[in-house]
Amino acid sequence: MTPQAVSKTVRQLEQHLGVRLFHRTTRRSSLTEEGSRLLESVRESMDGLRTAMDRVKDAAHENEGLIRISAGGAVGRRVLIPLLAAFSKIYPGVTFDLVLEDRATDVVADRIDLGFKAGNAPTAQVVSRRLFAVQLLACAAPAYLKDHPTPTRIDDLSGHRCIGYRQPGTGHPMPWEFQVHSETISKAMPYAVCCSDPEAEMQAVLAGMGIGQIDSINATPFLVSGELVPLLVRYTSARMGLYLYYAQRADMPGRVRRFIDFTVERLQSSQTFSVPVPELQAMAKRQRTGN
Repeated sequence: MTPQAVSKTVRQLEQHLGVRLFHRTTRRSSLTEEGSRLLESVRESMDGLRTAMDRVKDAAHENEGLIRISAGGAVGRRVLIPLLAAFSKIYPGVTFDLVLEDRATDVVADRIDLGFKAGNAPTAQVVSRRLFAVQLLACAAPAYLKDHPTPTRIDDLSGHRCIGYRQPGTGHPMPWEFQVHSETISKAMPYAVCCSDPEAEMQAVLAGMGIGQIDSINATPFLVSGELVPLLVRYTSARMGLYLYYAQRADMPGRVRRFIDFTVERLQSSQTFSVPVPELQAMAKRQRTGN
């Protein structure tokens, strides 16, 4: 700022306050009593402002502070909790506010640093990254299959009790999705039980109440343990994915950048939350043969 601009700004401030802040001569200027009082009053505030600004600048490199994360309940329980535990061992100064809701999140309005979404890619104006594929797996408990014939075609499902999921946002039951050759098809099902909570949906299937189509994040541990049996394996859809998303990466706090990098390293192309088709086929065969 030029000396002339400084003089003009000071005169405007004096006019606004109605007092003179400087004694002026052609050679020098000095503070008046009122000017000295004003300087002492604002000096502490200016020091505080400088300190605050330095802290904000340091945030780009810091390894501590809060990260707010949004995710669906199942993703939070099965994917994020183990991830946060591992990250916290490396960066114990980072704290987390985990918002678990099965609804779309506005990362800006809700002041969310990072979001995780299972399903289709986020449609909002956010930066997103697909971490791994999510399968949609038709499955049932062994107890249900003991009393009912095993379906071998999609049309066979019409003769079964099916467990469905009702979308909280729309209130509509979700159709089931299958991959037939290279085409993805959706099929509305005659649900015997329809739940607005995915955990309740899965528990109903585990209880032997019917056949459900469960995402692989939820279903995988129960398939591995034998508590669920995969059905119609050749029609399994893996079109959907788990996505990490955020508003922007520029000027992001260092702790958030480090967590993103850590997440990508741990989860990119992970097969922990899915089952390869040959293994699904082997599981289904064991159920049929009893071996």
